[in-house]
Amino acid sequence: MTGRAKRKPKSSQDSGTGNGELKRVRAEESRAVPPPARSEQRDEMLQLYKLQMPEDLYHFWDFCKELCPDNPRGALKDALGLQLVGPFDVLAGAHRGADNPQPNFHLHWRYLYDPPEFQTILLGSGDTQHHIGYYRDSPDSLPSFVGENEAKKGCAIAQMGDNAFAAVLLYLSGRRKERGSKRAGGQALDGLEARLRDRAETLGLSLEQKTKAMKQRDKKVVTKTFHGAGIVVPVDKNDVGYRELPETDAGLKKILKAIADARNDEERVKAFGPLQEMVTFVQFANDECDYGMGYELGMDLFCYGSHYFHKVIRQLLPMAYSLLKRNLFGEILEAHLSSRGKDHLDQLSAH
Repeated sequence: MTGRAKRKPKSSQDSGTGNGELKRVRAEESRAVPPPARSEQRDEMLQLYKLQMPEDLYHFWDFCKELCPDNPRGALKDALGLQLVGPFDVLAGAHRGADNPQPNFHLHWRYLYDPPEFQTILLGSGDTQHHIGYYRDSPDSLPSFVGENEAKKGCAIAQMGDNAFAAVLLYLSGRRKERGSKRAGGQALDGLEARLRDRAETLGLSLEQKTKAMKQRDKKVVTKTFHGAGIVVPVDKNDVGYRELPETDAGLKKILKAIADARNDEERVKAFGPLQEMVTFVQFANDECDYGMGYELGMDLFCYGSHYFHKVIRQLLPMAYSLLKRNLFGEILEAHLSSRGKDHLDQLSAH
């Protein structure tokens, strides 16, 4: 590994200035349907999560209340094995009088590989720790898409549309293929699918797995990172904002594996050499306003999952978030790293 990293060529990335256009597009979409009067719910959600929730969250909650008035959070349990959690716990009032007197909503249903950009809203199979959530590029913007992860299998985040209805419908389609159309429960799935489609159509919500806004975001993604969902940073007309790491993904994983699998401290210190060199490159990049490089390296280290990289992650990611004016993500990261690997997923239950 020689020389300093270079900026990504302009031809392979969009030279826009980040999330501004996407934020406007999503804001216009959310205004397409007059929102129900729920200012108190929004205020409470913002107070607890410090994040603005998209309108589809509230519409999906109303939908599940109609499906199962007595237990909306379990409305999809029998048909799909999905449980409504996270922000839905707040809408259900479950946080009031919770067993845990001081829940940390930054950690509420945050799994091992969930980056700060990801927020769980639905739980699936406990065997694979499957969960579905909103993915934001910036804490002050609405989600860019809904994604899913299986924490027992790795860090990959797959896109499932840009709203909860689209994500659940896609999940339903997958379950139908697993069961077979003539197997038991087929009629229940048919009925649920019809109701999901009808409500989404009424609300003017897209059921596409990849919407136009998501495709526009793809043009702004500077690199996929290990989790595959990609990161977005502002890049100006002179290509300032991001430069590539001086290693391929495969090369970086080889370096990280050597560190994590080292037989002793002496071997591990030696294995850290190439990584420390990259950290130096990141410092150069930050000095020249290419903040995306440290963001990428820090995120890749986070996605690798080993505690041996927590110290370097703390060097890289909080700085990147600060430089990108995404400080809330830095707070979420610190809370996560401090408790990572501990089974405190449900912050409302007693630990």
